[in-house]
Amino acid sequence: MGYLITFEKTIQLIMKKILLGLLMALPILSFAQCPEQVGVQLYSFRNEIPKDVPGTIAKIAGMGFKKVEFSGTYGLSLPEYKKLMDQNGIKVIAVGAEFGELQDPAKRKEIMDRAKFLGSTYIITYWIGHKGNEFGISDVDKTVQVFNEAGKEFAKNGYQFLYHVHGYEFRPYKLGYLMDELIQKTDPKYVNYEMDIYWVFHPGHNPALWLQKYPTRWKALHIKDRRMGTPGNQFGSSDVENDVTVGTGELNMKDIMEIAKKNGIKHYMIEDESSRSMQQVPETVKFLSSFF
Repeated sequence: MGYLITFEKTIQLIMKKILLGLLMALPILSFAQCPEQVGVQLYSFRNEIPKDVPGTIAKIAGMGFKKVEFSGTYGLSLPEYKKLMDQNGIKVIAVGAEFGELQDPAKRKEIMDRAKFLGSTYIITYWIGHKGNEFGISDVDKTVQVFNEAGKEFAKNGYQFLYHVHGYEFRPYKLGYLMDELIQKTDPKYVNYEMDIYWVFHPGHNPALWLQKYPTRWKALHIKDRRMGTPGNQFGSSDVENDVTVGTGELNMKDIMEIAKKNGIKHYMIEDESSRSMQQVPETVKFLSSFF
């Protein structure tokens, strides 16, 4: 009888160890489910990261991300930040550049130094400076000059410069839109674009059609979705709580992803600015996995 009890306890102990091992392996399984093409803009977790920088970065790695866009070091020195990313198997593929910094040679050097240290390939500007909601052809012409000049310097030093569209560029102009002017007047050797599909859809446009119209100029996508029934505008503004799990909102993801893949886009960066990003982003990863 004693042998039977001992055997039963042994079996129970083995089962507990197996179950514990499976639970510990869950983050690894989650990691394996994230397509290599899919990354995340760390701004999505701007509220969580400052509370626990190493812990939150570990959680992001646990979601399966191997690549991110830079959004600051959150109080860490650049070497500390780089070490933390390396420890979690995360590569910073892009650093940001303010529009004003692009016009300053010293600032451009700082941006390139940061990109070099982090091992980034891309330098991205996320906003064009303009007065209030007034964005017109004079802003475009000024921007073209700044982008071409900065982009040429970045390219000379081995970096690709992208502009992340933000919605106000899609206002009508002549027979097209201001976005057409911006794309057509910038030199594709030095300046290309990251399409935020939300900010193309929000002012009333179809992201899939813009991908078709300029198949070689879009080098990356920001992936986000808009809550059903959200009113749009051409100002580049929207309540962040309108960001919903991709695939549950208004955007036609099937058409967008089909054309983006056909165009050869390599980077699909999730950006979820809502207060629910920690819950929604893993669901978005799961949804996007069906396309790869």
